[in-house]
Order: sequence, then C-alpha cells, then structure tokens
Amino acid sequence: MSSWGSGLIRGLRVTWQNLARRSVTAQYPDAPPELPPRSRGVIALFEENCTVCMLCARECPCWCIYIDSHKEAVPPVEEGARERSTNVLDRFAIDYSLCMYCGICIEACPFDALEWSPEFEYAELDIRDLTHEKDRLREWMWTVPAPPGLDPAAAEPKEIATAQKAAEKAAAASQGQAAEETRDDGGGS
Repeated sequence: MSSWGSGLIRGLRVTWQNLARRSVTAQYPDAPPELPPRSRGVIALFEENCTVCMLCARECPCWCIYIDSHKEAVPPVEEGARERSTNVLDRFAIDYSLCMYCGICIEACPFDALEWSPEFEYAELDIRDLTHEKDRLREWMWTVPAPPGLDPAAAEPKEIATAQKAAEKAAAASQGQAAEETRDDGGGS
C-alpha cells in the first residue's frame, strides 16, 4: 500500500529535477515565432491587380468577401476609336469573423490580386472590427514573401521541350522552303 502523500512527493521530485533545467519553450510575445516561408496568415490584397471580376467573392464558400465597384469611361487611345469602360474598385472587404481561411479566393483570382500574408496578429476586441477594408488588406501585401525561384537542377518541363522541338521543326521547314525557292529562282535565270 502506498502512504498518504506519496503522489505529492513524486510530483515535487519531478518539479525539482526540472527546475534547474533551461526552458525549451519560446514565449510568444517576447520572441516572435519562426514561421514557414509560405505560411497562411491573413489574406492580403494587391489593389492594382484587381479587375473587379468578382470571382473571389463568387467562389468563397463563406460569403465573407464584399466588393463594390462602378464603371468609368476611358477615353479612346486612338482617334476614331470608341470609348471604353473599366471597372473601378470602390470597396473590397473581407470579414475575418466568417472566413475559414480555405484559400479558394486566392486560387480563384486569375490576376494574383490576393495572396497569403504570414501576418497573424489581427485580433480585435469587437467582432465587428474583424471586417477589414482594402486599405488594411493593402498594408498586409508588403509582408507577402516573394515566390520561391525555380530550381536550377530541376528537369525542364515537357511542354517547353515539345514547344522548342516544334519551333525548330518549323524553322527548318521554312529554311528548306526558302532554299528551294532560291534554287527555283536561280535555275530559271
């Protein structure tokens, strides 16, 4: 039978043994965490690339992206050309209280206007303040890391090799045709 307090003594022994050891945990506010290079934090907006195509808002399963825009007339570049219209972004907001960070909006954007930023400190005291407008989303764009470069040791994609072979074949055919035409022209003189 165990005596009363043996569990307490065992627990205190473990505490005393570890008391002299150095801590292995990093305290978050004092030491920033080392995040992976392309970690998912918050969604950032590069406003210049946004064409107001609304694909991100339509594809979002949470319906947390709000976009407002208007059309503006663009004067013709050449004389006699007709006037064109372009969409101008008035409001782009993401409600992070609804967002589930699935990244579908980023994948759906054909113009790379949305990117993952490694920022994750955007807590608010009021849930209504979690709807971030385009100016706040723009601030996060500058924290987006550059995409990784191509691996120089990687094999060349098959598409590039096929396209190069087709271009070489077309060039050889055009050179052969040009040489044949010069022979025909030279033989008749």
